[in-house]
Amino acid sequence: MTTLDTPSERIRNRTDEQFQAAYHADRFTGSVIVNRLKYAVGHMSTAFLREAFSPIIRDWYDFACTISGPPAQDYRMAVVSNSLTPFLGTMPDATRNAVEEFGPENLSPGDVLICNDPYRGGRHVNDVLFTRPVFVDGEIVSFVTMCAHQLDMGGTVPGGFSATKTNVYENGLVLPPMLLWAKDKPVRSTFSLIFDNTRWGGLLLPDFHSMHQQLQLGERLVRENIERYGLDAFLGSLAYACDTSAEQMREAIARIPDGDYSGSALIDADGLDDTVDYRVHVTLRKRGHDIEADLSGTSAQARTCINCGVLDAKTALGVALTMLLDPAIPFTSGTWRNVDLVAPPGTLLSALPPEGAPMMFWEPSGALISAIFAALNPVLGERAIGGDYGSTNTHNASGVRDDGTPWTSATQCGGEHGPWGATKEGDGDSYTVLYNLNNLDPATETIEHDSPVVMLRKEHAVDTGGPGKHRGGAANLKDTLWLTAAAQHLSPFRTKEPSGVGADGGRPGPTGAMWIFPPEEGTSGPGGLLGVSSDVYARSTPVAGVLDPETKALDPETGVYHYFASQKAWLTEAGSVLRCLTNGGGGWGSPFEREPAKVLADVRDEYVSVEGAARDYGVVVVGDPHFDPEGLRVDEEATTRLRSGRSDEQGVS
Repeated sequence: MTTLDTPSERIRNRTDEQFQAAYHADRFTGSVIVNRLKYAVGHMSTAFLREAFSPIIRDWYDFACTISGPPAQDYRMAVVSNSLTPFLGTMPDATRNAVEEFGPENLSPGDVLICNDPYRGGRHVNDVLFTRPVFVDGEIVSFVTMCAHQLDMGGTVPGGFSATKTNVYENGLVLPPMLLWAKDKPVRSTFSLIFDNTRWGGLLLPDFHSMHQQLQLGERLVRENIERYGLDAFLGSLAYACDTSAEQMREAIARIPDGDYSGSALIDADGLDDTVDYRVHVTLRKRGHDIEADLSGTSAQARTCINCGVLDAKTALGVALTMLLDPAIPFTSGTWRNVDLVAPPGTLLSALPPEGAPMMFWEPSGALISAIFAALNPVLGERAIGGDYGSTNTHNASGVRDDGTPWTSATQCGGEHGPWGATKEGDGDSYTVLYNLNNLDPATETIEHDSPVVMLRKEHAVDTGGPGKHRGGAANLKDTLWLTAAAQHLSPFRTKEPSGVGADGGRPGPTGAMWIFPPEEGTSGPGGLLGVSSDVYARSTPVAGVLDPETKALDPETGVYHYFASQKAWLTEAGSVLRCLTNGGGGWGSPFEREPAKVLADVRDEYVSVEGAARDYGVVVVGDPHFDPEGLRVDEEATTRLRSGRSDEQGVS
């Protein structure tokens, strides 16, 4: 199949005859087929989301659907669902590796091949790949694939989310490429293997059957397109979709000045002790239409399961370049055609078995995105983007209810959601997901229904958005009250230095932390809603963050680092409160260029305090934001004096 090799081969410059020769379809038909395939993965996703039993699928959207080409097209991924990004970038390689190992000649119509090995396909063992071949006249012409997070795949920690596991054997059940359905009949031995090793088979089983139905649906929709437009036009349209991505990325890369650009980001510690921190390092070498990302200098792989595999690093590279250079680039196999990745083996971003198996894989791969932002932001100027909150601060807890039934809560009550950085277009969003994720936020009612927990607070924290002409998103502050005793696995990985890097003169967002407040003596919980002032932390047990050793409040300048895995599982009494404060998003542009009226609105809305307005923006706000927010006003004369003096101090004209 013809691909784009030179600028003169741009798709838009091709004549109708050249387009037809390259893709065996006219422009209109090619576009129709690609959009019909996008409908197919969207239809699969909607149906699965509606039917899912597992809360991490139902409430988090922790799955993805793709359509790829046959072995003759190197399994190129042409169409993806609007779902979890870390899956999308790894799925073409995961499909290729699983099918090639199993043998495409061993597949039959109606088969579903599965695999969850992080070293074969990226991600972690909870993320199981389900791929179904599409046959025409006895030949494989496409693959319809789903990848979905399973709530539990065995291992030493219920639910799996923990930084304290040290090797593949503790991590959970590893499935090599094997059939789950053969000619649409369940393979009993495979089902038995999985359900003999999972704690929550009652949730997984209906989800497995739903995925089988969605793969059948996807195959049917693919076959309908082939029957309507012809096999050559279908295969040509897959190539067209990938070439479109490649062309857009190629042109976006060309807009970066040639040069070598370096950046880094820090992971605080692994789950063994706090004697080692881990730094992700990247050097981007840009020449013409091509870019090479060299990960040399990245720390050796961690001793526990906080690493990621090289396919996860590849995905993060594609996400970072797409976000920074052109968010409209479709995410396909073509995204990486002009991008090379140099990844020395055995690093935090390219882990090897058996030690330090990937589990919390999105954390180091997210740090790579931060490092790429740090490398390219200085050269992008006004096109730079502020960094996000850096870590999902993942929470995973389990326990037993008063009636003796076990419960679990996964990825719901930590800092899984938080702020983005600002851009030239405006302020950063204050409540979303990491740049390398794309999922839903579980509803409070759902969280409280599924686990013995009460959501006391979920709000934006004041003075936590990186100052700038456009403000970074504010950090999220979340308090949860636990009604039974619990074993809590807490994984905040980036509290030592800001992850929300500034852009084009903006300042970084501050770091966050985690605390546990035990129930007050003689009560079954706190005496009232916990305050947010610095004097409330003295009676807490710090989990993570750089904190004042006496007050236990945030003190990133002179405080002491508290290590998140100083206990493998934080054992809490009934009535304990977990508080999680995420990092803040990075600001964009000089803070002193922010319109005073916007600063006034921020004070009124409690994104910025009166003191923060003067300190960070040079804006003097008069009034009481708590008891008379509508009476707030800007002292324009005092603001002019303050900004003039601050500008002189900082050498700003």
